[in-house]
Amino acid sequence: MTPVDISHLPIDKRFTLGATITAEQEAFLEHHGFIVFAEVASPEEVQNILSEVDQIQADWIAEERETVHGIPVFQGCDETGAPFIQRFPFTSCFSTAIHSFVRDERFEPVRRLIGEDARIGDEEKDGVVLNRYINVPGSVHPRLGWHTDGLRDLFYLRKPQRMLNVGLHFDRCTKESGGLRLIPGTHRQGFLSMCFKKPYFVWHRPDADEIAVETQPGDLTLHDGRLWHRVQSSPHTGQASLRRTMYVPYLTDAYQPKSAESSTPFYHHLGRWMRAIQRRKGVRVQRRLEDSGNA
Repeated sequence: MTPVDISHLPIDKRFTLGATITAEQEAFLEHHGFIVFAEVASPEEVQNILSEVDQIQADWIAEERETVHGIPVFQGCDETGAPFIQRFPFTSCFSTAIHSFVRDERFEPVRRLIGEDARIGDEEKDGVVLNRYINVPGSVHPRLGWHTDGLRDLFYLRKPQRMLNVGLHFDRCTKESGGLRLIPGTHRQGFLSMCFKKPYFVWHRPDADEIAVETQPGDLTLHDGRLWHRVQSSPHTGQASLRRTMYVPYLTDAYQPKSAESSTPFYHHLGRWMRAIQRRKGVRVQRRLEDSGNA
């Protein structure tokens, strides 16, 4: 097959998702490790999904739910101090609307790109996950440090295979407002670089080679999990800092559903401990601000 020349395409090119993934689109993804499809979901669909998530939050807070199928629910607070769930695992198991949406025919080209036998893992891994990053005191999910998604494979001393993260974005996000940062081309890095290039999750410093993935509500992104990537916190606070994304797991390996009896993976126990520290730190900062304002 003749290689497709993409040298003329800017790295911030926004593509249109059609009935198939074109050769040019696949070449762009293969070379850079990511691709953006513009406005795949309509404004009405975006609002419908967010309304569904609000209902899930109300139910989970009323139930005092802390985990779903062994995976922790990240709960912080909003700008008013009210409980605010920031990471929802397995959302499609709690919403027929989300369950149907992620199976819409428009996403078939993406599924086939991952594999002809690929399936949506509603009850596997962490399921269909919705993240809500917000920058307020008491937030447990304002940012995410540098990492690749092949940590499990690295523990077994094997190089991870291609893994595509499929994300739907619900907010306008520019370089100046924070959001996803990645280092293009690092999905082709060697094993040692994937292990030791950066300290996993605790390193937040910008990289000279990173780019910001800018999105509009309804955009769909694919990025290879082997890329080094992070989430930059917003310079804004409160609702102006809110960034919401939903990731759909397309799986091709053996079917491994989780249930209410499933245990919590070790790395999630570690993450829960780190989030508790983050939240206590944010509360202390808020109290200092309040004390200085009352002085």
